[in-house]
Amino acid sequence: MVQVPLNYGAYVARSITADDQRCVNLFLEPSPGGSPFPTSHYPAPGLTGLAVAPTTGCRCLYTASNGALYGVYGSTVYYIDRSWSFTTLGTINPGDTPVSMRDNGFEVLIVDGSSSGWVIELGANTFSTVTDPNFYGGTRVDVCDTYFVLNRPGTNNWYISLTNQVAFDALDIASKTGKPDPISTVIVMHNEPWTLGTQTSQVWYDAGAADFTFASMPGVFIEQGCVAPHSAAKYDLSIYWLSQNEQGQNIIMRGNSYAAERISTFAIEAEISKYGDVSDAIGFCFQIGGHAFYQLTFPSADKTWVWDEATKFWHERVWIDTNGQWHRHRANACAFAYGVNVCGDWETGDLYALDLETYTDNGNPILYLRTFPHMVKDSKRVTYQRFVIDMEVGTLEGSTPDNPPMVSLRWSDDRGATFGDAVQMPMGAAGQYDTSIQYWGLGMARDRVFEVSWSAPVRTALNGGWLDVIPHGT
Repeated sequence: MVQVPLNYGAYVARSITADDQRCVNLFLEPSPGGSPFPTSHYPAPGLTGLAVAPTTGCRCLYTASNGALYGVYGSTVYYIDRSWSFTTLGTINPGDTPVSMRDNGFEVLIVDGSSSGWVIELGANTFSTVTDPNFYGGTRVDVCDTYFVLNRPGTNNWYISLTNQVAFDALDIASKTGKPDPISTVIVMHNEPWTLGTQTSQVWYDAGAADFTFASMPGVFIEQGCVAPHSAAKYDLSIYWLSQNEQGQNIIMRGNSYAAERISTFAIEAEISKYGDVSDAIGFCFQIGGHAFYQLTFPSADKTWVWDEATKFWHERVWIDTNGQWHRHRANACAFAYGVNVCGDWETGDLYALDLETYTDNGNPILYLRTFPHMVKDSKRVTYQRFVIDMEVGTLEGSTPDNPPMVSLRWSDDRGATFGDAVQMPMGAAGQYDTSIQYWGLGMARDRVFEVSWSAPVRTALNGGWLDVIPHGT
């Protein structure tokens, strides 16, 4: 038999005749040396309900330096305690776009892209509006060396607060001088502010100057800007964002070591180019099971893509409604709070835990789908006598031989253009760990694409497949 490994993430090429590999709600993990297959595909984290939100539409979740969790829903700001109970603190401008929050150890500053701002006093949880005349609002707020760091919306200026205060000096402002394009957003990495413009970006460092403490990093200028301000997110020593420059847009970049590296593939970029408006893209990072994920959602397009920093591969995240339609993932914001990777629902506002041991979206089925590479043998016809799916099986507690979880197989004999009806086989009832998922007598093709899927709430791993074939002379 011929082994069929799955060595890559999602890659549906501009022409499906080149590659048609979908990877939905599954992420890769390299197998140790000596394993039968080089990789395994594991179910992406499911959602476990933590709390029903008092109102709809989560705009932000933020864990402060004292461990307290805060959230913004619509126009209301909440403190969320360890029992996931919501306490109203105050109100901000109404809206449904993302909100940014950061603290300096004493106060949380909140901005929403307007000229307004709001403050939460840590500990006391008192709430107030920023009234300082030298405060200009911001699209995103960050903290660097005890200073709040913000962009002045609609300009190429950025500014800082006084040290450890929500107070501002009219002279503590600077311009992104390399090029005059407006600053899209500001983000701090390695204790250095990055001002991401709409076409170019600049990195700064704390020079300790008397007038304005930050100075432009010598010799560093990035010819990539940011088309979606809320796509910017950070993990460890990397920044991620959806880029734009003078020549075009829709490349996903990672900023590292004062340079921008392209991490999107041609296939991902071709997909994003279909979305129309991408300026509303929302990005956040979370770490779970040793994997650092950058999740990028396109609300207008109703799509979600996830980059795995550990393996450098992409996969899709989808949520399936009761009509079987695919939608963006439920998470609109994410934070690590009280020992839990917690996220807020973009629609209901409900809080969920992202959990690798949960195989539903808060009780709703999750579709897991993986398309195999093209099966071609010197462009000759091949008879497929048998296809064996190599998966972990027999792990669904309570399942019986009369009602086992099922896996579906479809295939395309026209190079991925159309697929036939799904054929189901049992994945093994509880304890049937040696179940072999085998499909026999699958006909003949010159270029075949197999697709495996399941939605049973079961711990499993898809490793690859085995093929028993007879090649022909033409």
